[in-house]
Amino acid sequence: MNYSVYILYSVSLDRYYVGQSKNHIERFERHQSGRNKSTKGGIPWKIVHVEYFEDRPSAVQKERQIKNMGSRRYLEGLNDK
Repeated sequence: MNYSVYILYSVSLDRYYVGQSKNHIERFERHQSGRNKSTKGGIPWKIVHVEYFEDRPSAVQKERQIKNMGSRRYLEGLNDK
């Protein structure tokens, strides 16, 4: 699987962040280092969920679905299963 959709959580902000990447570990390290403007204020982040996809369009579609639903609701739905 080449692409992933990941959900990060910041305890300090009580906020989730959803992203997609070809290498979610490398991307996570960029979030943690403060090099990403949108996540800089929430350091430290924790990876709370990762899903893998064969191609980028599928990952982007899933990222949009999660963002439209809301990360918290999406994760709660996974826990209900």
